[in-house]
Amino acid sequence: MLDLLHISGGPTKPEIIAVSLSKLGLKDNATFIDVGCGTGAVSIEASKLARDLKIYGLDARTEAINVTAKNFENHGLTNATLLHGEASLLLNGKTDIGTIDYAFVGGTKNIRQVLEVLCEKKVQRIVVNAVRIETVVRTINIMKELRIFDEVLHVAVSRGVPITEETMFKPENPVYIIVAKC
Repeated sequence: MLDLLHISGGPTKPEIIAVSLSKLGLKDNATFIDVGCGTGAVSIEASKLARDLKIYGLDARTEAINVTAKNFENHGLTNATLLHGEASLLLNGKTDIGTIDYAFVGGTKNIRQVLEVLCEKKVQRIVVNAVRIETVVRTINIMKELRIFDEVLHVAVSRGVPITEETMFKPENPVYIIVAKC
């Protein structure tokens, strides 16, 4: 398990990161965008899966950018750039990111605008994580409108915890993983 500084709502659980990144299918020498980077946990794990992966972490929250910067430094991530601001604006010409190969979307604010920009930029694969069913339905519908929807997974993880000298499983909140191919 990653040793990370935390913020409210994060980090994404390691099992969810593993499934999400497997659905992205990261390749070497690619560009990876982490929208709503939170603690940077997804980016840190992505950096381990592909050589020379150029990483951009985007978040509108100052606290998230600060925590991610410290986590990147603590894990020796040197191929990452952090961008503070609303993702659809940052991706739509406010920065010089260039070609984007893969996108992980952990923050779903302005999801329509974010998906439209990622689609315009012809991102190969997009994975969106959501916990609210309304967000899942909205995201799937937008992806279908854009003709990029591939699949949705419902992932539930339970962790063993001790109880009266035995073990019981305590469930984590389920997560929906929505996958798009452009």
